[in-house]
Amino acid sequence: MSQIYDVIVIGGGPGGYTAALYAARANLSTLVLEKLTPGGQMGTTDVIDNYPGFPEGIGGFELAMQMKQGAERFGAKTELSEVISVELKGPVKQVRTPGGTYQARTVVLASGAHPRELGLPGEGELRGRGVSYCATCDGMFYRNKTVAVVGGGNTAVADVLYLSRLCQKVYLIHRRDELRASKVYLDPLQKAGNVEFVWDSQVQELLYGETVTGVRVKNKKTGQLRELPCDGVFVAVGHIPNTQLLRGQVELDEAGYVLAGETTKTNLPGVFAVGDLRKKPLRQVVTAASDGAVAAHFIEEYFSTTVKENG
Repeated sequence: MSQIYDVIVIGGGPGGYTAALYAARANLSTLVLEKLTPGGQMGTTDVIDNYPGFPEGIGGFELAMQMKQGAERFGAKTELSEVISVELKGPVKQVRTPGGTYQARTVVLASGAHPRELGLPGEGELRGRGVSYCATCDGMFYRNKTVAVVGGGNTAVADVLYLSRLCQKVYLIHRRDELRASKVYLDPLQKAGNVEFVWDSQVQELLYGETVTGVRVKNKKTGQLRELPCDGVFVAVGHIPNTQLLRGQVELDEAGYVLAGETTKTNLPGVFAVGDLRKKPLRQVVTAASDGAVAAHFIEEYFSTTVKENG
Protein backbone atom coordinates (compact mmCIF):
# COMPACT_ATOMS: atom_id res chain seq x y z
CA MET A 1 0.00 0.00 0.00
CA SER A 2 2.99 2.30 -0.52
CA GLN A 3 1.35 3.75 -3.65
CA ILE A 4 0.21 7.34 -3.30
CA TYR A 5 -3.05 7.72 -5.24
CA ASP A 6 -4.03 10.95 -6.84
CA VAL A 7 -7.57 10.55 -5.51
CA ILE A 8 -9.16 8.41 -2.81
CA VAL A 9 -12.95 8.46 -2.69
CA ILE A 10 -14.49 7.42 0.63
CA GLY A 11 -17.92 6.02 -0.19
CA GLY A 12 -19.27 4.28 -3.26
CA GLY A 13 -22.58 6.06 -3.74
CA PRO A 14 -23.59 8.14 -6.78
CA GLY A 15 -21.50 11.13 -5.70
CA GLY A 16 -18.45 9.00 -5.00
CA TYR A 17 -18.56 7.02 -8.22
CA THR A 18 -19.23 10.09 -10.35
CA ALA A 19 -16.18 11.76 -8.82
CA ALA A 20 -14.20 8.57 -9.51
CA LEU A 21 -15.42 8.45 -13.11
CA TYR A 22 -14.42 12.04 -13.86
CA ALA A 23 -11.12 11.75 -12.01
CA ALA A 24 -10.16 8.51 -13.75
CA ARG A 25 -11.11 9.99 -17.15
CA ALA A 26 -8.70 12.81 -16.35
CA ASN A 27 -5.97 10.18 -15.97
CA LEU A 28 -5.77 10.53 -12.19
CA SER A 29 -5.09 7.32 -10.24
CA THR A 30 -8.30 6.78 -8.30
CA LEU A 31 -9.35 4.42 -5.52
CA VAL A 32 -12.89 4.06 -4.16
CA LEU A 33 -13.24 2.68 -0.64
CA GLU A 34 -16.74 1.34 0.08
CA LYS A 35 -17.74 -0.33 3.34
CA LEU A 36 -20.49 -2.62 2.06
CA THR A 37 -21.74 -2.69 -1.51
CA PRO A 38 -21.78 0.06 -4.15
CA GLY A 39 -24.64 2.50 -4.12
CA GLY A 40 -25.03 3.72 -0.57
CA GLN A 41 -28.67 4.54 0.19
CA MET A 42 -29.37 4.40 -3.54
CA GLY A 43 -28.39 0.74 -3.59
CA THR A 44 -31.16 -0.11 -1.13
CA THR A 45 -33.89 1.59 -3.20
CA ASP A 46 -36.03 -0.86 -5.13
CA VAL A 47 -36.80 1.40 -8.10
CA ILE A 48 -35.48 4.88 -8.88
CA ASP A 49 -38.00 6.74 -11.02
CA ASN A 50 -36.44 10.20 -11.10
CA TYR A 51 -32.94 9.68 -12.50
CA PRO A 52 -32.70 11.02 -16.07
CA GLY A 53 -32.26 8.56 -18.90
CA PHE A 54 -34.35 5.70 -17.53
CA PRO A 55 -37.97 6.24 -18.63
CA GLU A 56 -39.11 2.98 -17.01
CA GLY A 57 -37.07 3.57 -13.86
CA ILE A 58 -34.09 1.51 -12.74
CA GLY A 59 -33.25 -0.55 -9.68
CA GLY A 60 -31.03 1.25 -7.21
CA PHE A 61 -28.50 -1.57 -7.02
CA GLU A 62 -28.46 -1.93 -10.79
CA LEU A 63 -27.75 1.78 -11.22
CA ALA A 64 -25.03 1.57 -8.58
CA MET A 65 -23.30 -1.27 -10.42
CA GLN A 66 -23.48 0.64 -13.69
CA MET A 67 -21.88 3.66 -12.04
CA LYS A 68 -19.15 1.46 -10.59
CA GLN A 69 -18.48 -0.17 -13.96
CA GLY A 70 -18.41 3.24 -15.65
CA ALA A 71 -15.70 4.48 -13.29
CA GLU A 72 -13.70 1.26 -13.52
CA ARG A 73 -13.82 1.40 -17.30
CA PHE A 74 -11.43 4.37 -17.06
CA GLY A 75 -9.17 2.75 -14.50
CA ALA A 76 -10.69 3.55 -11.12
CA LYS A 77 -10.27 0.78 -8.55
CA THR A 78 -12.69 -0.32 -5.83
CA GLU A 79 -11.80 -1.86 -2.48
CA LEU A 80 -14.59 -3.12 -0.21
CA SER A 81 -13.22 -2.01 3.12
CA GLU A 82 -14.41 0.16 6.00
CA VAL A 83 -12.53 3.35 6.71
CA ILE A 84 -11.73 3.47 10.43
CA SER A 85 -9.73 6.71 10.63
CA VAL A 86 -8.38 9.49 8.45
CA GLU A 87 -5.64 12.10 8.60
CA LEU A 88 -6.59 14.77 6.09
CA LYS A 89 -4.16 17.56 6.86
CA GLY A 90 -0.96 17.95 4.90
CA PRO A 91 -0.14 17.29 1.25
CA VAL A 92 -0.48 13.49 1.55
CA LYS A 93 -3.65 12.23 3.22
CA GLN A 94 -3.80 8.98 5.24
CA VAL A 95 -6.88 6.74 5.07
CA ARG A 96 -6.82 3.75 7.40
CA THR A 97 -8.81 0.53 7.02
CA PRO A 98 -8.61 -2.81 8.87
CA GLY A 99 -6.45 -4.08 6.02
CA GLY A 100 -3.94 -1.24 6.07
CA THR A 101 -3.37 2.43 5.31
CA TYR A 102 -3.92 4.07 1.92
CA GLN A 103 -2.39 7.37 0.88
CA ALA A 104 -3.59 10.02 -1.54
CA ARG A 105 -2.91 13.60 -2.55
CA THR A 106 -6.64 14.40 -2.57
CA VAL A 107 -9.65 12.86 -0.86
CA VAL A 108 -13.33 12.97 -1.78
CA LEU A 109 -15.63 12.53 1.21
CA ALA A 110 -18.71 10.68 -0.04
CA SER A 111 -19.84 8.54 2.89
CA GLY A 112 -23.37 9.93 2.83
CA ALA A 113 -25.95 10.13 5.58
CA HIS A 114 -28.50 7.74 6.96
CA PRO A 115 -32.12 8.50 7.85
CA ARG A 116 -32.97 8.98 11.48
CA GLU A 117 -35.32 6.11 12.30
CA LEU A 118 -38.29 6.04 14.66
CA GLY A 119 -36.78 3.09 16.50
CA LEU A 120 -39.93 0.96 16.33
CA PRO A 121 -40.05 -2.85 16.18
CA GLY A 122 -40.19 -4.09 12.59
CA GLU A 123 -39.12 -0.76 11.12
CA GLY A 124 -35.98 -2.05 9.46
CA GLU A 125 -37.66 -5.16 8.06
CA LEU A 126 -40.49 -3.06 6.58
CA ARG A 127 -38.22 -0.75 4.65
CA GLY A 128 -39.39 -1.11 1.06
CA ARG A 129 -42.59 -2.82 2.26
CA GLY A 130 -44.41 0.24 3.49
CA VAL A 131 -41.74 2.17 5.38
CA SER A 132 -39.81 4.80 3.45
CA TYR A 133 -37.49 7.69 4.22
CA CYS A 134 -37.77 9.44 0.86
CA ALA A 135 -41.08 10.65 -0.53
CA THR A 136 -39.66 11.78 -3.87
CA CYS A 137 -38.03 8.36 -4.29
CA ASP A 138 -40.99 6.16 -3.37
CA GLY A 139 -44.11 8.32 -3.48
CA MET A 140 -45.22 7.08 -6.90
CA PHE A 141 -45.73 3.59 -5.47
CA TYR A 142 -48.56 4.97 -3.31
CA ARG A 143 -50.59 6.73 -5.98
CA ASN A 144 -54.28 6.87 -4.94
CA LYS A 145 -53.46 5.21 -1.60
CA THR A 146 -53.36 6.43 2.00
CA VAL A 147 -50.05 7.26 3.64
CA ALA A 148 -48.74 8.79 6.85
CA VAL A 149 -45.83 11.23 7.18
CA VAL A 150 -44.06 11.50 10.52
CA GLY A 151 -42.30 14.78 11.30
CA GLY A 152 -42.87 18.50 11.56
CA GLY A 153 -40.01 20.28 9.80
CA ASN A 154 -39.48 21.48 6.25
CA THR A 155 -38.71 18.02 4.91
CA ALA A 156 -41.83 16.49 6.43
CA VAL A 157 -44.11 19.22 5.12
CA ALA A 158 -42.51 19.15 1.67
CA ASP A 159 -43.11 15.39 1.67
CA VAL A 160 -46.76 15.90 2.62
CA LEU A 161 -47.27 18.44 -0.18
CA TYR A 162 -45.65 16.12 -2.70
CA LEU A 163 -47.63 13.08 -1.54
CA SER A 164 -50.92 15.01 -1.38
CA ARG A 165 -50.73 15.37 -5.17
CA LEU A 166 -50.38 11.59 -5.58
CA CYS A 167 -52.23 9.96 -2.73
CA GLN A 168 -55.87 9.73 -1.80
CA LYS A 169 -55.15 10.80 1.77
CA VAL A 170 -52.11 11.88 3.80
CA TYR A 171 -51.84 11.90 7.58
CA LEU A 172 -49.26 14.29 9.04
CA ILE A 173 -48.24 13.03 12.46
CA HIS A 174 -46.34 15.51 14.63
CA ARG A 175 -45.40 15.33 18.28
CA ARG A 176 -46.18 19.01 18.86
CA ASP A 177 -49.24 21.19 18.24
CA GLU A 178 -47.59 23.34 15.59
CA LEU A 179 -45.17 22.75 12.76
CA ARG A 180 -41.56 23.91 12.66
CA ALA A 181 -41.66 24.29 8.88
CA SER A 182 -41.10 27.58 7.08
CA LYS A 183 -44.12 29.69 6.20
CA VAL A 184 -43.52 29.13 2.48
CA TYR A 185 -44.61 25.52 3.04
CA LEU A 186 -47.50 26.23 5.39
CA ASP A 187 -49.78 28.22 3.10
CA PRO A 188 -50.11 25.54 0.40
CA LEU A 189 -50.40 22.91 3.13
CA GLN A 190 -53.52 24.58 4.50
CA LYS A 191 -55.07 24.43 1.03
CA ALA A 192 -54.48 20.70 0.56
CA GLY A 193 -57.87 19.10 1.01
CA ASN A 194 -56.68 15.53 1.55
CA VAL A 195 -54.30 16.15 4.47
CA GLU A 196 -55.30 15.30 8.05
CA PHE A 197 -53.18 16.68 10.90
CA VAL A 198 -52.54 14.40 13.85
CA TRP A 199 -51.19 16.78 16.49
CA ASP A 200 -49.36 16.09 19.77
CA SER A 201 -48.90 12.48 18.74
CA GLN A 202 -46.14 9.92 18.40
CA VAL A 203 -46.17 6.64 16.54
CA GLN A 204 -46.17 3.83 19.09
CA GLU A 205 -46.42 0.87 16.75
CA LEU A 206 -46.30 -0.09 13.10
CA LEU A 207 -49.21 -2.31 12.07
CA TYR A 208 -48.40 -4.77 9.33
CA GLY A 209 -48.75 -8.16 7.70
CA GLU A 210 -46.62 -8.67 4.62
CA THR A 211 -46.63 -4.88 4.25
CA VAL A 212 -47.66 -1.90 6.36
CA THR A 213 -51.39 -1.71 7.09
CA GLY A 214 -51.41 1.20 9.53
CA VAL A 215 -49.91 2.86 12.58
CA ARG A 216 -50.93 3.16 16.21
CA VAL A 217 -50.36 6.64 17.60
CA LYS A 218 -50.57 8.04 21.12
CA ASN A 219 -51.65 11.55 21.95
CA LYS A 220 -49.03 12.94 24.34
CA LYS A 221 -51.50 15.21 26.13
CA THR A 222 -54.47 12.90 26.58
CA GLY A 223 -52.80 9.49 26.41
CA GLN A 224 -55.42 8.37 23.89
CA LEU A 225 -54.39 5.63 21.45
CA ARG A 226 -55.63 5.73 17.88
CA GLU A 227 -55.13 3.47 14.90
CA LEU A 228 -54.66 5.09 11.49
CA PRO A 229 -55.07 2.73 8.53
CA CYS A 230 -52.52 3.45 5.81
CA ASP A 231 -50.52 1.74 3.08
CA GLY A 232 -47.23 3.50 3.73
CA VAL A 233 -45.32 5.44 6.38
CA PHE A 234 -42.83 8.13 5.36
CA VAL A 235 -40.39 8.96 8.14
CA ALA A 236 -39.09 12.54 7.95
CA VAL A 237 -37.47 13.19 11.30
CA GLY A 238 -34.06 14.07 9.94
CA HIS A 239 -30.85 12.44 8.74
CA ILE A 240 -27.59 11.67 10.48
CA PRO A 241 -24.51 12.42 8.37
CA ASN A 242 -21.77 9.80 8.40
CA THR A 243 -19.10 12.25 9.50
CA GLN A 244 -17.98 10.91 12.88
CA LEU A 245 -14.46 10.23 11.59
CA LEU A 246 -14.10 13.79 10.34
CA ARG A 247 -14.65 15.66 13.59
CA GLY A 248 -11.73 17.83 14.54
CA GLN A 249 -10.42 17.98 10.98
CA VAL A 250 -13.12 19.10 8.54
CA GLU A 251 -15.47 21.93 9.46
CA LEU A 252 -18.98 20.67 10.23
CA ASP A 253 -22.23 22.45 11.00
CA GLU A 254 -24.17 21.94 14.22
CA ALA A 255 -25.92 18.88 12.76
CA GLY A 256 -22.67 17.28 11.64
CA TYR A 257 -22.86 18.03 7.91
CA VAL A 258 -19.66 19.04 6.13
CA LEU A 259 -19.45 22.73 5.34
CA ALA A 260 -18.59 22.73 1.66
CA GLY A 261 -20.26 25.01 -0.85
CA GLU A 262 -21.12 24.40 -4.48
CA THR A 263 -17.41 23.98 -5.26
CA THR A 264 -17.44 20.96 -2.86
CA LYS A 265 -14.22 22.33 -1.32
CA THR A 266 -13.84 21.88 2.44
CA ASN A 267 -11.68 23.96 4.75
CA LEU A 268 -8.76 21.59 4.10
CA PRO A 269 -6.78 21.86 0.85
CA GLY A 270 -7.23 18.80 -1.33
CA VAL A 271 -10.31 17.55 0.56
CA PHE A 272 -13.74 17.69 -1.10
CA ALA A 273 -17.23 16.71 0.07
CA VAL A 274 -20.02 15.40 -2.16
CA GLY A 275 -23.52 14.02 -1.79
CA ASP A 276 -25.60 13.66 1.32
CA LEU A 277 -22.89 14.46 3.89
CA ARG A 278 -22.50 17.97 2.47
CA LYS A 279 -24.74 20.74 3.79
CA LYS A 280 -27.15 21.33 0.91
CA PRO A 281 -30.85 22.02 0.24
CA LEU A 282 -31.68 18.88 -1.78
CA ARG A 283 -30.35 15.35 -1.37
CA GLN A 284 -31.08 13.22 -4.42
CA VAL A 285 -29.15 10.79 -6.62
CA VAL A 286 -28.91 13.38 -9.37
CA THR A 287 -27.58 16.13 -7.07
CA ALA A 288 -25.02 13.74 -5.57
CA ALA A 289 -23.82 12.85 -9.06
CA SER A 290 -23.55 16.55 -9.87
CA ASP A 291 -21.42 17.08 -6.77
CA GLY A 292 -19.09 14.31 -7.89
CA ALA A 293 -18.48 15.92 -11.27
CA VAL A 294 -17.87 19.30 -9.65
CA ALA A 295 -15.42 17.81 -7.14
CA ALA A 296 -13.41 16.16 -9.92
CA HIS A 297 -13.23 19.48 -11.77
CA PHE A 298 -11.75 21.22 -8.74
CA ILE A 299 -9.43 18.28 -8.08
CA GLU A 300 -7.98 18.82 -11.54
CA GLU A 301 -7.60 22.50 -10.72
CA TYR A 302 -5.90 21.56 -7.43
CA PHE A 303 -3.38 19.38 -9.26
CA SER A 304 -2.66 22.05 -11.86
CA THR A 305 -1.92 24.67 -9.20
CA THR A 306 -1.20 23.50 -5.65
CA VAL A 307 0.43 20.14 -6.37
CA LYS A 308 2.52 21.58 -9.21
CA GLU A 309 3.70 24.42 -6.96
CA ASN A 310 4.75 21.91 -4.30
CA GLY A 311 6.71 19.92 -6.87
